[in-house]
Amino acid sequence: MREVRDARALAMRGGPDARGAGCAGARMRRDPTMSEDGAMAKLAAHIASEAAPGWRLALGRLHLRVPTRNFATGLELVNAIGALAQEADHHPDVNLRYGSVHVALSSHDAGGITERDIALAAQIDDLLAQRGLTPAPAAVAVVEIAIDALDIERIRPFWAAVLGWPVRDGNVVDPATAGPLVWFQQMDAARPGRGRIHLDVTVAHDEADARIAAALAAGGRLVSDARAPAFWVLADPEGNEACICTWQNRG
Repeated sequence: MREVRDARALAMRGGPDARGAGCAGARMRRDPTMSEDGAMAKLAAHIASEAAPGWRLALGRLHLRVPTRNFATGLELVNAIGALAQEADHHPDVNLRYGSVHVALSSHDAGGITERDIALAAQIDDLLAQRGLTPAPAAVAVVEIAIDALDIERIRPFWAAVLGWPVRDGNVVDPATAGPLVWFQQMDAARPGRGRIHLDVTVAHDEADARIAAALAAGGRLVSDARAPAFWVLADPEGNEACICTWQNRG
């Protein structure tokens, strides 16, 4: 299991891109919301999580899932979000489906969540309130595919070729960010009886217990909770593994 998940999530979106201007003078007092290079400062995970109550933090981004009853309502909401994003010059990923809209926010120049994201999240919350829409935090989940390997350099090109996706920072990444990121975990020795591929399912921190309980009730078993609440390792009745992950207790 990975130790640092946010960094790999950034790879899915091309990594940090700090372009902010520096301070006008070395002795000028610096705005605490700005980094040394003038970009917005990244917020600590617990602060970001608490600052946007209807949203859920997963893999370095704030996520919002909104049931919209029908396609027309979702389309109108997407257009309203787009207008806010254009005005703020800060553009989230927005996914429209029949009956739901998913929004993901982060600041690429800071490598995570900033006050800019919190401000836009609050504006989007106002849009929901005006339309009588309620977010569904329990529906938020971000899936990654992890492949254990003895020789990562040898197998990674195969997976890039099969998926038709490029390699970025060692991961195979969907440029459209629609598919799951594929990352590789170094093995020291073969592990007979255990699979080489598992899913990492990152959920809202307050949804993890319910998701684990559902998996156990469906015939799964708990392999390890040694790193909880960062992640729990589960397995299906035939031993295929998945990790339920949250942002909490990340080193």
